Amino acid sequence: MEEFAYRDGQLCCEETPLEAVAESWGTPTYVYSRRAILGTYEGYERALAGLPHLVCYAVKANGNLALLSLLAGAGAGADVVSGGELFRALRAGFDPQRIVFAGVGKTREEIREALKADVLCLNVESAAELAVVDEVARAEGVRARVAIRVNPDIDPQTHPYIATGLRTSKFGIAHDEALDIYRAAARLGGIEVVGVHMHIGSQLLKVSPIADALERVAELVQALRGEGFALRYVDIGGGLGIRYKDEAPPSHEEYVRALRRTLEALGVTVILEPGRSIVGNAGALLTRVLYRKRTGGRQFVVVDAAMNDLIRPSLYNAYHEILPVRKAAGPRETVDVVGPVCESGDFLAKERELPVLPEGALLALMSAGAYGFAMASNYNARPRPAEVLVAGERSALVRRRESYEDLLAGELLADDL
Repeated sequence: MEEFAYRDGQLCCEETPLEAVAESWGTPTYVYSRRAILGTYEGYERALAGLPHLVCYAVKANGNLALLSLLAGAGAGADVVSGGELFRALRAGFDPQRIVFAGVGKTREEIREALKADVLCLNVESAAELAVVDEVARAEGVRARVAIRVNPDIDPQTHPYIATGLRTSKFGIAHDEALDIYRAAARLGGIEVVGVHMHIGSQLLKVSPIADALERVAELVQALRGEGFALRYVDIGGGLGIRYKDEAPPSHEEYVRALRRTLEALGVTVILEPGRSIVGNAGALLTRVLYRKRTGGRQFVVVDAAMNDLIRPSLYNAYHEILPVRKAAGPRETVDVVGPVCESGDFLAKERELPVLPEGALLALMSAGAYGFAMASNYNARPRPAEVLVAGERSALVRRRESYEDLLAGELLADDL
């Protein structure tokens, strides 16, 4: 979070005071650092030097067009998991030949859109999906480039909601069934097999599970080559974790170093799909204190951001550091930071020790660049927040705050039927 720091007592994003951002665009507002986003992407590029590779940013982490176009301009590819994400990636300027399309439930229309766009690869997750891709490709008069997603049955040692590499998850094809699926794919006229895909989970804090999974995939690659498959890509997914509180995730260099020997031996182009590790620590959510309330022996700080703006604390019991925008000295207290939504689950922090915060104080919820706005909703008919991109001393609104009229878009009154 080095791009978010106090300067003369004011919390800044790069060289821009967050107080100035709030004055210009109100709260709640997501704020992103251009320097941090490009810095983490370039960190992957440096770590992968000497290996044929493609870093495909996972659009699901944060799909703001400004952020996407920034990464596309820097040379990144894109990992998409829906037709909507594909639409966004193309609109943002990503080269289709640098886009991979993953996801366990692609529709025929989404597959058709991907084939018409001529994306680099479809990552296929089941025998049933493989048959549909073949059907759609033959109807379009093309051959679909595919990689089969293999589930290596490795414990990623992360939150169960974001663990995807265990045999019991909905993702991928069991490692011991993969060879038969590849043989079936080779018999389909609409399929061109080009690679192997894996992704074992998100917010990974150890390299060893990824290395173990890659070893299992490497054995499969060698077996496939022995049967004549000319594989060009091994997609090792994403999932490298970030620091939210006191985690110590591996650096990009440590991550790649643990995998390099195996990847070099395979002689393929390696595809990575990082998302959180690129944008997570590059963003913060600005919010303002509305009220202070004491009841039931607990001190509540009610703010204008809520679970519809940042659902991670409610959904995962996730921790986000909370910093006063104006550095505060003096007494501290233990509080619950909660929002206005009519749910007891609407909290941003529980039993958090913070400075005594008066009404009107500005707060920043840190490490909110990934799965913050991307998972925001209109629950309680709340407009989604604004998004701002900062570059040095400059800042720009890259998504306006939704209006009440936006909430009604596409709806009809009963009298209009």
